[in-house]
Amino acid sequence: MFERVLIANRGEIACRVMRTCRWLGIRSIAVYSEADRDAQHVRLADEAWPIGGSPPAESYLRIDAIIDAAKKSGAQAIHPGYGFLSENTAFARACVAAGIVFIGPDPESIEAMGSKAAAKHLMAKHAVPLVPGYDGDNQDNAHLAERAHEVGYPLIIKPSAGGGGKGMQIVRSDAEFPEALATAQRVAKAAFGDASMLLERYVEHPRHIEFQIFGDRHGHVIHLGERECSSQRRYQKVLEETPSPFLTPERRKAMGEAAVAAARAVNYVGAGTVEFIVGQQGDFHFMEMNTRLQVEHPVTELTHGVDLVEWQLRVANGEPLPLTQEQIVSHGHAIEVRLYAEDPEKNFLPGSGKLHTLHLPATGAYVRIDGGVTQGDTVTIFYDPMIAKLIVWDEDRPRALTRMRQALAECEVEGPKSNIAFLERLVRHPAIVEARIDSGYLDRHLDEFVVGAHEPDTRTLFAAATAALLADEANPRTTTSDPHSPWATSDAWRIGRNGKRVIALARGEARFEIEAWGHAGDYALKLGEAGCEVRGARLGDGTLGARFDGEAERFALRADARRVLLHDAGGQRWHLDRVPAYAWQAEDAAGGNQVLAPMPGRIVLVKARTGDEVEQGQELLVMEAMKMELALKAPRAGRVETISAAQGDFVDADAVLVRFAE
Repeated sequence: MFERVLIANRGEIACRVMRTCRWLGIRSIAVYSEADRDAQHVRLADEAWPIGGSPPAESYLRIDAIIDAAKKSGAQAIHPGYGFLSENTAFARACVAAGIVFIGPDPESIEAMGSKAAAKHLMAKHAVPLVPGYDGDNQDNAHLAERAHEVGYPLIIKPSAGGGGKGMQIVRSDAEFPEALATAQRVAKAAFGDASMLLERYVEHPRHIEFQIFGDRHGHVIHLGERECSSQRRYQKVLEETPSPFLTPERRKAMGEAAVAAARAVNYVGAGTVEFIVGQQGDFHFMEMNTRLQVEHPVTELTHGVDLVEWQLRVANGEPLPLTQEQIVSHGHAIEVRLYAEDPEKNFLPGSGKLHTLHLPATGAYVRIDGGVTQGDTVTIFYDPMIAKLIVWDEDRPRALTRMRQALAECEVEGPKSNIAFLERLVRHPAIVEARIDSGYLDRHLDEFVVGAHEPDTRTLFAAATAALLADEANPRTTTSDPHSPWATSDAWRIGRNGKRVIALARGEARFEIEAWGHAGDYALKLGEAGCEVRGARLGDGTLGARFDGEAERFALRADARRVLLHDAGGQRWHLDRVPAYAWQAEDAAGGNQVLAPMPGRIVLVKARTGDEVEQGQELLVMEAMKMELALKAPRAGRVETISAAQGDFVDADAVLVRFAE
């Protein structure tokens, strides 16, 4: 076995690989950018080497720097993780040229699957089912239009060299085709440097099901079952599970055999994934092959009792696969969701910043956490904003869903916004519970999964106020050393009468002031015209129990002097900030007279000049942050007075970029 392995990646996958290396007695070597010098994967590694600046192009995408670090550190092998250079043919060849083992498939296999068009030609030769379409070399627009008509509608246009859904266009008629083609070509040229397109019949309401395959250098290729990845938003996976609740044993067998045939077609070695589009009637079609480990590999590990990273290391070391196809057995059901620093209520705008609070559930036989950050770490603007992957297992799917709901309820993030509430709604939604999700469902019904501008009901607010009162009484803000002193309590006691306290809570722009009388769990509460008598309230172990107007109720919550986090009766998560009572709310002095940076990032385009007269909604600047471009628009019509950023500038969150004349 290798003695020293370099992990050419960062974040949770680097930490994941290091865990396996450690228990196998392999010394793990990290590489890091300037932004990651204090990152978790650097702290966990046995040693770490700097490879350049913060942007990926200056560090994690630099083949020369990584190979140099491997040579200097004495690494015998390189594990690429996923993303970055994991499917880069040039990187795999550079490893071979340097005498370093690439823990992945041969460069020829990566190259064969790198082009969607070439991959489909190869699959056709090996009888792997394909979606009807066109993937020829003639890329003349008129010829593509003719072939589109022949394939039939609905039809999807895909960049041949692309991935991640970029540039894909769905077309439903000949009339729509020219404009959709032009858009796809423009995006593909900018993203991949190649405007070649392929056409496919669009499968309505498809499922996305992938098979984990594995090959070794002794001629063995097997699969380890499927993963259902149909819960997607904008072609990005949100929830993954295995086994698929849609597949019958017969479909599973046929798809597994097709996946193995696809792997054999390229003499595949190592871990890979064959992805299929599956129609509502069970018809399945090859989509693509990922020549690396997948983000969602933990669900396969939990249901099969294997360590796929260990398998990667052993196969790369020349060992045969540890199991035959007949020995592969799946047990139970596993589900994975990805916890991100993003704001679902603002179109999933990626976030960044310090994680002031990061509370995740305890791990064990039923819960697994794969993370790359801890409390106090910073989610930077330069990389994917994933905080952690939350994976659960249980004997069957209903119990696994219950485990996931319980695990999510224990999660808390303070600092950047997170998608926890979105995920909680997702795993309770009937489309998920009843297993009738398809890969376009979330995009069609996104409003069903995002809380938006809804406000908590009065019962929820009264519960939050009760928790805040009990938290204050348990932690009085006093320096007295006498616990029996009346000044050591926080019950608003006054000589001759009961005092009134005001608990002020805020959610975004909404503010709620609850008046309270009483102490020690017995209160009279008032919010506007609504009132509530609370009796026997007790707070502890993350729960509040009390009688509200005589009705006993229990809430899962956490409360302190800064905030109250609770779940209402329907499982909805509410994060309420505690703010000063009687605070005067000043009007926004800006009056729509400025454009602020929504997050840290780099200005890539300035589309206005000082003195310009602009319309409301007109694009003024484009900034790049968290692997995406954001268009910054005029809040109103008017004259631009100043522009405080130039193309190429890095700006902080809330920096004033444009000011308008009064």
